[in-house]
Amino acid sequence: MRLMFSGAAHEVTGSCHYLEAAGVKMLIDCGMEQGVDYYVNQEIPVHPSELDYILLTHAHVDHSGMIPFFYARGFRGQVLCTEPTKELCDIMLRDSAHIQEFEAEWKNRKAKRAGRSEVEPIYTMQDALGAIRLFEGYPYKERIQIAENVEIQFTDVGHLLGSSSIEIWATENDITRKIVFSGDIGNYDQPILKDPEYTKDADYVVMESTYGDRLHGDHPEYVKELARIIQSTLDRGGNLVIPSFAVGRTQQLLYYIRQIKEEKMVTGHGCFPVYVDSPLAIEATNIFNKNVISCFDEEAMELIMEGINPLSFDGLKLSITSDQSKAINFDNHPKVIISASGMCEAGRIRHHLKHNLWKKESVILFIGYQALNTLGRSLLEGAKEVKLFGETIQVKADIRRLEGMSGHADKDGLIRWVTAFEEKPKKIFIVHGEDTVCDLFADTLKQQYDLDASAPFSGAEFDLIRNEWIKEGEKIPVPKIETGKKKQPSGVYARLLAAGQRLLTVIKHNEGGANKDLAKFADQINSLCDKWDR
Repeated sequence: MRLMFSGAAHEVTGSCHYLEAAGVKMLIDCGMEQGVDYYVNQEIPVHPSELDYILLTHAHVDHSGMIPFFYARGFRGQVLCTEPTKELCDIMLRDSAHIQEFEAEWKNRKAKRAGRSEVEPIYTMQDALGAIRLFEGYPYKERIQIAENVEIQFTDVGHLLGSSSIEIWATENDITRKIVFSGDIGNYDQPILKDPEYTKDADYVVMESTYGDRLHGDHPEYVKELARIIQSTLDRGGNLVIPSFAVGRTQQLLYYIRQIKEEKMVTGHGCFPVYVDSPLAIEATNIFNKNVISCFDEEAMELIMEGINPLSFDGLKLSITSDQSKAINFDNHPKVIISASGMCEAGRIRHHLKHNLWKKESVILFIGYQALNTLGRSLLEGAKEVKLFGETIQVKADIRRLEGMSGHADKDGLIRWVTAFEEKPKKIFIVHGEDTVCDLFADTLKQQYDLDASAPFSGAEFDLIRNEWIKEGEKIPVPKIETGKKKQPSGVYARLLAAGQRLLTVIKHNEGGANKDLAKFADQINSLCDKWDR
């Protein structure tokens, strides 16, 4: 029974952990890295075609975004998650595939003019649609047997609609171990969603540490502060541009703005317009409205019972088509623009930044975590100019941050979650935090709470039966690409190699089959080889 760490080891994004137990091979999360990649992520020890399951904590792309890539490389197992996560991934993975294809097309237009070789998207829409068909959704708190000696359960952790920690019970040689993966632990006392639930027991815990070195401070009065920022921006004739994660944070903003409008907290600007310029955010909001009973907190449910949609109000304008998006920046009236992506790395927000960063009367308001070396982080750290669509843009707009408005628990919230176990786990593995934060939080748990905690590097493997390290990982910086160095196979040829590996996996699965069937299978393979042998 072994646990191997691949992604989000001393990094915040790209969450991916491999667990092999009772003969079952599974990933917990399969996320895409966002921003600059600092450290090499070691490959999981099996080919994607050999995986039985991907267990998904929630829908954010830094946890789910590489599932279509694994599908393209031969994964055909099941993706198990909560029902809202399944619904959100249906739209988010299609959106991610669209971005991959669009950016590849854009780069290839430039490459063709410059005489450079073309690039392939990380995955295609066809891959995303194939991966989506593998999803199975389950309710919270239902214990599910996925193999003879493996059971799982999803527990609400309040980070996002459908987000969960995952409890896994696995038995080998009459020894049972319970492993809990925290997923992203939600902030407390946030609107719409319930607070994180605790887990009573675990032998091993893999937990995030995004804010493991800091506190959000006293909850500011978000509604009053947001109303003040809207008022001052509109008074000076500018646009309030809010880079927002399409799923989760956008809905939280709508919840607050509905209250601001209802209580007339912004004056002198009538029914000021609020644009949600993100087809993904609009679809996600519809999914939120479908899952009120299982996921909404008491306050949100009270509004629902009164016949009030907590995510809608007069003046809300939904921008779906690209023409509608472009028209926003040709309207000179002051307005609020909410657009994705939240870290400004992709999506329509980049167009709105291009049109507003140089305007001193506009305000750019950040409301969520900004990973290292993302455009959002650069703006928050005081960049004087940025490059967008090949054009240098001077930063003259007012760059602000709404402190404490986070979907992640802070240091105290993380400690509250991990100390809720009734008995101390054998070991706690700290992941999903910036390099120094992982170490600092692990040290905090050891020194102040007498917990056996460590922050593994990518490639580390642990034996969950013997309670010992099989292999220590190491911090390997991403090397610079050397000119003339042989590249790894990519694009369509890489897809072909993956198909060959999947064929080997299928052959192994048919060991012990009827001779007649195996002979037929062999003949079909040989016939295919005869056709393509050159």
